[in-house]
Amino acid sequence: MATVEISHISDTTALVTMNRPERLNAINSELISDLGEALDELAENRSTRVIVLTGANRAFCSGADLKQQSKMPEGRSRVGWVYDMQLDLVKLMLRIYEQPQPVIAAIDGPAVGGGLAIALHCDIRIATPEARLGSVFIKVGLSSLDVGVSYLLPKIVGVGHARELMLTGRIISAQRAEEIGLVNRVVPQSQLLTEASTLADEIGANNEYGVWMTKLGLNATLDAPSLRHTYEIENRTQVLGTFVGNMNEASEAFRQGRQPRWKPF
Repeated sequence: MATVEISHISDTTALVTMNRPERLNAINSELISDLGEALDELAENRSTRVIVLTGANRAFCSGADLKQQSKMPEGRSRVGWVYDMQLDLVKLMLRIYEQPQPVIAAIDGPAVGGGLAIALHCDIRIATPEARLGSVFIKVGLSSLDVGVSYLLPKIVGVGHARELMLTGRIISAQRAEEIGLVNRVVPQSQLLTEASTLADEIGANNEYGVWMTKLGLNATLDAPSLRHTYEIENRTQVLGTFVGNMNEASEAFRQGRQPRWKPF
């Protein structure tokens, strides 16, 4: 994969790096394909419990590569061709959002436009003071309704903050992003991957079934039409979890004063 690198921070945490530093890791068709392939590969790796997603060379992702030159194929209208490219990007965003493992965005430098969208589709966001975030689609002659931003941003920061960011196209600092809940915390640049790795280890120390179902269930309950629907999802998840055997192991470990030895799922 020419534009994406996979390495491992620990036995259970994979580091996925968007690697187009000469373009501030801007999104092109190759990055879309490579990042999707990397996530697919890791989804099949049971030993990988958490993924940290970052960008090379002090940039997370500067959005769509406006310098990319693509030739429209014969026999297609411009509307159909552009729509297909949009769908490819949407499929990548869904891939991140529905990845079996939790995905932590480690953000340094710009995360704007499509880069912000990638960060929003991750489960947790950690940034450096040098990070800059913004929904800038409106600044390039489009609307700010793009690749899930109008759905996820209001859920994460609230409708008022989302409206302001999306209508102005303003790029905000990491400190402001932390204030409105867009990022979970801000850490020094030198500690970004260390902080992400520590958080990943904390998540990965929990039982496999619990982490998997918590991510899956949270995505489902965020769309639940009522509290009663949420209860039904939770009830089935908890009852099913009792058959894995980890509840008994947790009790036994507590009595013996040791860490649980989780059963695989």
